[in-house]
Amino acid sequence: MAEVLALALPFFGVIFLGLGCGRLARIPESGLAWLSFFIVYVALPALFFSLVARTPFHELTNGTFIAATTLTTAACFALSLLVGLWLRRGNLPEATIAAILGSYSNVGYMGPGLTLGALGAAASVPTALIFVFDSLFFFTIVPVLMAVSGRDRHSLGATLLLVVRRVVTHPFNVATFLGVAAAFFEFHPPAAVEKTLEFLRNAAAPCALFTLGVSVALRPMERMQGEVPWLLAIKLVVHPALVWLVLTSVGGFEPVWIATAVLMASLPPALNAFIMAKQYETYVAGASGGVLIGTVVSVATVTAMLYAVQHDMLPYGLN
Repeated sequence: MAEVLALALPFFGVIFLGLGCGRLARIPESGLAWLSFFIVYVALPALFFSLVARTPFHELTNGTFIAATTLTTAACFALSLLVGLWLRRGNLPEATIAAILGSYSNVGYMGPGLTLGALGAAASVPTALIFVFDSLFFFTIVPVLMAVSGRDRHSLGATLLLVVRRVVTHPFNVATFLGVAAAFFEFHPPAAVEKTLEFLRNAAAPCALFTLGVSVALRPMERMQGEVPWLLAIKLVVHPALVWLVLTSVGGFEPVWIATAVLMASLPPALNAFIMAKQYETYVAGASGGVLIGTVVSVATVTAMLYAVQHDMLPYGLN
């Protein structure tokens, strides 16, 4: 148990350090701008490029794993959307943001550091694949649903073009695509470039986790929306359980890939839920409260999952 706590506490400790600083320090939110830019455009892209570029190319084209994990995320999104539509009285824009809370794991800020710390370098490929294809799903489905609901001022055609542009130009995806190309051509950066990438990827996790804590602290939370507990139950319990069930039912995956996918699915809701809520000016309070409460509750659920993984308590087959 001490080993699990030694792994989990630094991650949540940095988040709650940021949360405390965000509550106590009288620094305007604009002070996060350059740190957020560094994380999104520099540190995390360097991390994802390094993860993918070091991987044998044939491991990056595991279509069965991609389909299983992405469809599982989509199933949790659909379930959360139904819960949102039911409890938000058919309001599609609000239900769409609520569905993000119930299905979009914090795969960018928390995912890589946690899976690599717990499972080692063997977790790099499934981590990168889940990040890329889950992100592609949400970058696509959310704008489309907002356009259908009339919340987005653009036409459906213009929205689809905007989706393609955002997917192609997102720094995480660009870095991953470059990493795939480097893996295909077996390109190895010069020593000086590799050292720079090492500095940047080492900075990614602590900066991202601290920023997450500060960002959550600065979000207003008037009261918890009635559907939030149901959405968090889907995110923190149903999602990892469904990922495990699907991957073990399909079979043929290395245990480390299954463990990585389950850990990624057990993460709390992504901060992108709040960012998208602000973008579309809908369900802002619900998204803020959901991210905050989900992050707090996940201290217990993620630690329990880490304990199960570290002690080989996670079955890797149904036989």
